[in-house]
Amino acid sequence: MRAAQPQFLPASTIRMYSLCGGIVVANLYYNQPLLSLIAAGLHTRQAAAGIIPALTQAGYATGLFFLVPLADYLNPRRLLTSIVAVVAAALVAGALSPSILWLQGASFVIGVFSVVPQVLLPLAASMTDPARRGRTIGTMMAGLLTGILLSRTVSGFVGRWFGWRTMYGAGAAMMLVAAVFIAIAVPSTKPQRRFHYGELLRSLLHIVRSEPVLREVSFIGAMAFGAFSAFWSTLAFLLAAPPWRMSSDVVGLFGIVGVVGVMTAPIIGRLSDRRSPRRTSALGVAALMLSFVIFLAGQHSLTAIVVGVILLDLGVQTALVSNQARMYAISSEAAGRLNTIFMTSYFLGGALGSALASFAWMHARWNGVCAVAVVMLLFAFLPYGRRRS
Repeated sequence: MRAAQPQFLPASTIRMYSLCGGIVVANLYYNQPLLSLIAAGLHTRQAAAGIIPALTQAGYATGLFFLVPLADYLNPRRLLTSIVAVVAAALVAGALSPSILWLQGASFVIGVFSVVPQVLLPLAASMTDPARRGRTIGTMMAGLLTGILLSRTVSGFVGRWFGWRTMYGAGAAMMLVAAVFIAIAVPSTKPQRRFHYGELLRSLLHIVRSEPVLREVSFIGAMAFGAFSAFWSTLAFLLAAPPWRMSSDVVGLFGIVGVVGVMTAPIIGRLSDRRSPRRTSALGVAALMLSFVIFLAGQHSLTAIVVGVILLDLGVQTALVSNQARMYAISSEAAGRLNTIFMTSYFLGGALGSALASFAWMHARWNGVCAVAVVMLLFAFLPYGRRRS
């Protein structure tokens, strides 16, 4: 008797997953071009507004750890629908914030429940032909990175002309679009293996202990995204200060520049399928390091900043896709939990980078921000000194 052939997702469904992920992940980044407007609107210091990106990313890491494992436990369509409903409510709460403390709390909750892409990504990877897994991850990450980068452009424009609160309200409305995509594209299925939730969380520790490749890619990803977040969480302050004095809509346009890097995602995925993804990820970290050399040396040149942004987004995309290709090769059955561990580390690194960059900006301005990023990238290079398959 012939064994049943595995059911792989069609390319059109992968693209819909990618678009849905981009719409939801944008919630994490609307705040970055708006920080100066938020500080002025809520009559608070830049430092208090500057911690909002770190809180959002810390919330995302929390959601990754406690919510994403449920993808191996619950019906994915029902799980995603519930998550989208809560994040929509949190965005409305952000729009109505009467104080910076309220907005900080809402930002943390927005982060916790914006984990939809990290449920969709392992679902897509586990239902893809292994020979095309890198390409699928590249397609998914192209949608996510497009959402991240264009969210800054859109929020900068909306904040400049309609106010920062309007952007939070518009984000809530976009969650209705995401809900439609989920209803159309996500299967209503039962997990292959049933876990108790406590057992599921305990299994994360076992996976971390037993998988050295996972530990390596998680550390590299955390340091790389920390450097990336250090730049984007303080760029609005740099460009709002002399000699630039740019408004939020102009700051947001830098997101479009980064799309050049995003367009390479499928190419990077194919490259990691053909070559060593570990070597490819090292190239990504090197590109990140070069971008901060350019930012530091050319901080008074708009051309240098534009070139640096292209390298920055290309580098983080290359490192991320390559590291994820290595991660998903470990086990298809535990794809959700592997992704939980990797992305929790990733966004804890992002929260650390954002927080350290906010502190560095207060005390050493742009030189301090670049120093934080360079140190994190030096740490990211350390694992490459050891032999690993």
